[in-house]
Amino acid sequence: MGKYNGEEAYIELCKHVLETGVKRSDRTNTGTYSVFGHQMRFDLQEGFPLLTTKRVPFKLVSSELLWFMKGDTNIRYLLQHNNRIWNEWAFKKWVESEEYDGPDMTDFGIRSQKEEAFKGQYDEQMARFEKFVLEDDAFAEKYGDLGNVYGKQWRDWETRRGDSIDQLQEVIDSIKNNPHSRRHIVSAWNPEDVPTMALPPCHTLFQFYVADGKLSCQLYQRSADIFLGVPFNIASYALLTHLIAHECGLEVGEFVHTLGDAHIYTNHVEQIKTQIERSIRTFPTLRINAEKSSVFDFDVDDFTIEGYDPHPGIKGIIAV
Repeated sequence: MGKYNGEEAYIELCKHVLETGVKRSDRTNTGTYSVFGHQMRFDLQEGFPLLTTKRVPFKLVSSELLWFMKGDTNIRYLLQHNNRIWNEWAFKKWVESEEYDGPDMTDFGIRSQKEEAFKGQYDEQMARFEKFVLEDDAFAEKYGDLGNVYGKQWRDWETRRGDSIDQLQEVIDSIKNNPHSRRHIVSAWNPEDVPTMALPPCHTLFQFYVADGKLSCQLYQRSADIFLGVPFNIASYALLTHLIAHECGLEVGEFVHTLGDAHIYTNHVEQIKTQIERSIRTFPTLRINAEKSSVFDFDVDDFTIEGYDPHPGIKGIIAV
């Protein structure tokens, strides 16, 4: 599997799982085809790895990453940027609460694929939920927060002594001051906090590596939804690598993506088959606002993707 790079590596992963994956049950009761242990490599000097065999919405990738980097755990920021990729987990908490007063939304993710009338009800209730999160502070605090997910662990890991660790800031300082260290690591997997999270972190740990004036990043992802999640994860960590390299005065090197349970949901198989039949196009180029230096000062408007010419997007239902 190691001979492929770039988007070819992703397409080969899809083929590998379709051909050899074991059919398994899963937490969402959707079912998956799965392999355990896989690695892809992306040379960031060869272009920004935004997949071209289907359109990947970069604005959603960048706003989610900035949300993580701010240490935020409430979906209000995402909704303010028209980003709904975390909605279902917060919505689930609301519709399962005693305060919810709408129609039954049990198994809404699965039922919406089969019942057109139910899909209309779901959309109506989701619109209500978004309005409440955006306009009602108390509601947003109670139902918009996802618990101690990524941003909390990256920026405010609580210790047994009662203080906190800003892992992201510390790793940036470490890269600047001791670039050859083997401890440039940020972990999102905090066993004590996992029970409080709407979804325990899928991308659990990442490490940086400096050589020849270039910054590389390796991500370990315990659980990898190949069709919906992995394209976002590739672009997100590539962007993070670019931002930290920018602040530290380095070029970008590689993004190495190591997967634990790499799976295709059974309701994504036809979409994956469509995608792998498409021709691979040239990766686009990322431009960053050079007037800003700190990674914590960037906003979504500070990034531009040039030369992106993907095939059309392919829709799929997220498993919650």
